Amino acid sequence: MAFVSATGKHRRPSRMKRTTAQAAGIAALTTTGVIGTLAAPALAADTSAEQTGLLPVISVDDSLAAQIDAQAEAQKQAAEQKAIEEAAREAAAERAHEAKERAAREAERKRLTTFVAPIAHSYVSTGYQASSSLWSSGHHTGIDFHAATGTTVHAVGYGTVVETGWGGAYGNQIVIRMHDGTYTQYGHLSSIDVVVGQQVVAGQQIGLSGATGNVTGPHLHFEARTSPEYGSDMDPIAYLRAHGVNV
Repeated sequence: MAFVSATGKHRRPSRMKRTTAQAAGIAALTTTGVIGTLAAPALAADTSAEQTGLLPVISVDDSLAAQIDAQAEAQKQAAEQKAIEEAAREAAAERAHEAKERAAREAERKRLTTFVAPIAHSYVSTGYQASSSLWSSGHHTGIDFHAATGTTVHAVGYGTVVETGWGGAYGNQIVIRMHDGTYTQYGHLSSIDVVVGQQVVAGQQIGLSGATGNVTGPHLHFEARTSPEYGSDMDPIAYLRAHGVNV
């Protein structure tokens, strides 16, 4: 006699089928590294002795699935936080680099544009173009700063020394080509502390004042010129004031 299953009834899947489907899901999670060490003990505790021939048959309950989800979310948040921190470090490094470059540019600007008086705490004793038979041109081609012999003489700004030594009526002199292409001259020195080709900055000592050359007493003769040659002089007071130096 033949037996026929009742119409409309379905047989419950066997344990072998259910556990095989669960094993496939676990294999996928394990491959991605999500389960890790967190899931391993729970899986080991719930591993069935049944085998499919390819994979161990593993049963996962809801609590383990929740732990796996929590671990995955924690890993995601950690990765996002690491990315945020890395971006913040890069932004801070970029700001520091930009600040350093701005400071360097500002320092260079000051180095090139700062001007000082050639003699500190002094005054002009003889003005520009003053008339006298003492000068071969009949007038003063520079200005004289009151200074006793041995007073420190400063470069008025950034430039390159183009001439040093004896200058006839100027006595011991120094001529400097300034950064802006003009020239400054320092005469009647008792000593010279720089050499041709040397770069100097505003306020740097270049020599000591004296009474060498055609003089009636110690002082510093200062000229501003458009070239290193005699006769190209311009008003030294206007020159210094144009560069922010009040004399």
